[in-house]
Amino acid sequence: MYFRKRALERIARETSLYERDRGGDIRVCVVYPNVYRLAMANLGFQSIFRIFESDPRVAADRAFLPDSDERAAIDAGAAPMQSFERADPLTDFDILAFSVAFETDYLNVLSILRMAGIPRSRELRRGRGYPLIVAGGSAIFLNPEPIADFVDLFLIGEGEEMAPEFIATFAAARVAGRANPEPAAFAGIEGAYIPERFTPVYDESGRIATVEYDGPGAPHVKRRLIRDLNRFSTASRILTEESVFGDMYLVEASRGCQWGCRFCAAGFMYRPIRYRSPERILEEAARGLQERKVIGLVGAEMASVPGVADIATAIADRGGRLSPSSLKADCITPNLAAALARNGNRSVTVAPEAGSERMRKVINKNLSEAEILRAAEMLIGGGVENLKFYFMLALPEEHDEDVLEIARLTGTILQRARATKRAVGRVTVSLNPFVPKPWTPFQWDPMADAAAIKRKIALLRSALGKIGGAAIALDAESPREAYFQTLVSRGDRRVGAILERLDARRCVEPGAIWQELRAIRRERGADGATLPDPDFYVTRQYTHDEVLPWDFIDHHIHKWFLLSERKKAHYEHQSKPCDVTRCTVCGAC
Repeated sequence: MYFRKRALERIARETSLYERDRGGDIRVCVVYPNVYRLAMANLGFQSIFRIFESDPRVAADRAFLPDSDERAAIDAGAAPMQSFERADPLTDFDILAFSVAFETDYLNVLSILRMAGIPRSRELRRGRGYPLIVAGGSAIFLNPEPIADFVDLFLIGEGEEMAPEFIATFAAARVAGRANPEPAAFAGIEGAYIPERFTPVYDESGRIATVEYDGPGAPHVKRRLIRDLNRFSTASRILTEESVFGDMYLVEASRGCQWGCRFCAAGFMYRPIRYRSPERILEEAARGLQERKVIGLVGAEMASVPGVADIATAIADRGGRLSPSSLKADCITPNLAAALARNGNRSVTVAPEAGSERMRKVINKNLSEAEILRAAEMLIGGGVENLKFYFMLALPEEHDEDVLEIARLTGTILQRARATKRAVGRVTVSLNPFVPKPWTPFQWDPMADAAAIKRKIALLRSALGKIGGAAIALDAESPREAYFQTLVSRGDRRVGAILERLDARRCVEPGAIWQELRAIRRERGADGATLPDPDFYVTRQYTHDEVLPWDFIDHHIHKWFLLSERKKAHYEHQSKPCDVTRCTVCGAC
């Protein structure tokens, strides 16, 4: 079959950098709920697959969201949903382990179950020989509730220790004679969330009044954390040029972020900030340079990584170049700028997040305009030709003047860059509508409605056009995509019914999803409407005293601390960066 041929061709083009063990009698399929080229660029997916495949008790395989032509063939009944390596039906596995990095992929989880011929409902699967459905990953850390009715077991937290404990528990249950253990068998694993034990109860307004719990212990799930990242290696282990980062060898440098930007989930869900040592990073980079010329440094903010300038220089000395995911402007040094520009690195990304000084105080960016301009001068002066700047739009407390400040700042950056007398290519403004995320100080805030965001994008586009012309490019994320992201980010279990509707209508592309969500909103006033109003989760201000869908997860962060940070935002007060050696205020340390 043509699709099997495609899989075999992909496997043939892969380079595996570890000894692969295909033995074992526990059959696990690790599923990334998006397409192959995105999956193979995700270090979390690669790491968890390696953990399972390296366990001698496990026979591991992979699966991905089929490509669009494959999905069409599956829906037409012309082809089955198969695993990647062995081409086995997903129903043949003991465990389907979903690695979910982005909330918007929750919809794809349902689509994959449908295409695999596996009932979505736990009750319909129970006792009928279907695989155990397990899910983990960074999206799950924040809020698993929109898919809680479809998953048997969630593993909440970092998986390097949890995954081996999960397999050991599964194997022990097998020895005890239970061929397919029930989710309750995994209750002893810290970080295990068994959704059937938790039942949300809603009040007349639609808010969660309480969550009933049926099980031993406290009705909370502790997020697992790896204190010492040096104990584990998180880097590319299967390389393929088809990956979106196919020219790179990826190395994780850190988890978390010390700066505490109030919109950023990574800065709170991964607290406390942890870095890998420069020695370990260089060790991985040396291994990667045998395969690729570019080392992609992965983490929330890379200019703060201890020794990063020396790391970049050492990589450049060996003929490679470092490509960091994102840099904080005030942490960029002349040495780092020069090292990044060596050996062909012509583009660097910096994240001011907001154009005005006032808004950078609101979001706790701890970054001045002078520092942003100095960073641009150093990068261009060091030989970098193209600069990309990340900005947020429609943030809490934002006004139109703040939006126009993005244009003014960008124009000033371009002016300063040209004054260095070095070649200047293009300045790209990457614009992302604010999406409120769980476990951040802005988790209670609504997303602005799509019309308001479109108006602000148009305002900025016009201002940028007058300032820089062709030298400035605007790359704006669609408000429609941000709307769907907010829906699944802040949703409760009732959002699962919306996801089922979207999948039933085969809504895959953002435009189709948006149109279907609009139809659901219109139906709210009709007799017999059963689906919740998406606006209830997207454009509603959550009250500070209501039970939030994700409150049962213990991220070791005090809720009062998040509220105090939200209050500081209103008064434009900044907090100092995390000091993990002395500070215990937020509760994470």
